[in-house]
Amino acid sequence: MRIYPARRGFIQHVTSRHVNPIHCGLKVYHMQRLKILIWHIHGSYLNTLARIGPTFDLPSYVREVPAEQVRDLQLDLIIYQTPKNYFEDQFEILSAEQRQLPKIYLEHNTPKPNAVDTRHPIDDPDVLLVHVTHYNRLMWDNGRTPTIVIEHSVAIDPSIRYSGHIEQGITVINGMQKRPRIAGYDIFLQARQVVPLDAVGMETEAIGGLGDVPYRELHRRVAEYRFLFSPIRYTSLPLAVIEAMTIGMPVVALATTELPTVIENGMTGYVSCDIDRLINGMQFLLANPQEARQLGARARALACERFGLDRFIRDWYRAFALCQGPFYRA
Repeated sequence: MRIYPARRGFIQHVTSRHVNPIHCGLKVYHMQRLKILIWHIHGSYLNTLARIGPTFDLPSYVREVPAEQVRDLQLDLIIYQTPKNYFEDQFEILSAEQRQLPKIYLEHNTPKPNAVDTRHPIDDPDVLLVHVTHYNRLMWDNGRTPTIVIEHSVAIDPSIRYSGHIEQGITVINGMQKRPRIAGYDIFLQARQVVPLDAVGMETEAIGGLGDVPYRELHRRVAEYRFLFSPIRYTSLPLAVIEAMTIGMPVVALATTELPTVIENGMTGYVSCDIDRLINGMQFLLANPQEARQLGARARALACERFGLDRFIRDWYRAFALCQGPFYRA
């Protein structure tokens, strides 16, 4: 797949390298080589979608293209990710012919401002709306737009394994202070009063954290801590949680949105809406490193089964086929 994403006036282009039949249920889809345009919106997700391995360096089959050159590309499929992409950018940078191509809208977010009554901005039966969690699909009012769910996966260095030798927890969030209620900044500060907690991500150096660690180094650093703590109140399933589970790390998190279906109390980590119970779980993991390793091993097994890259790739090929474009035959 060649992806063409947009960042700072650039679009990236990805071309599928796979031509073998893809089995999706009882159907076999013979996928041809695809040329896909996607905006560079969510770096970690693009890292996985491009299947580029353990680093955040774009591979040879993914290239950035200046926005003014997009009209000259021979494309098969467009993936939108924001209302601006769909309602503004496509009319500014795509040709009339390109705007008639099969379309996917990849929705990363939970509905806002209202969790139940918010209508999705895309209301078009000719667009395939892809949600990243079943919770999101349930809560958005999707209107006439056909929807599917493709759960997350992560593409990180498979050699990285949890050690947990640092007797602290760690939280991985960018800009936690700028969105304090949603990101759970107050919960992080409350827990840090009684449990040793570090933080990593953009602007975390302002609260004594590690700051913005390069993605290719991030997971090796995180793996040294005893557990991951996710204080986020309202978001799609955080990729940091899946990344931690994939390297064999126990997770402590709020029991909100999709997380109660991912973390099992006392088996792969601790999940609750009771902050005191979460703190008790953190203290237990700090005092019992062997138990932490056992929880982490079970978390890794679950992550490999539910969030594995092979499943993610199969789901995306199915999405391409569902677009009913000229690039597939069943």
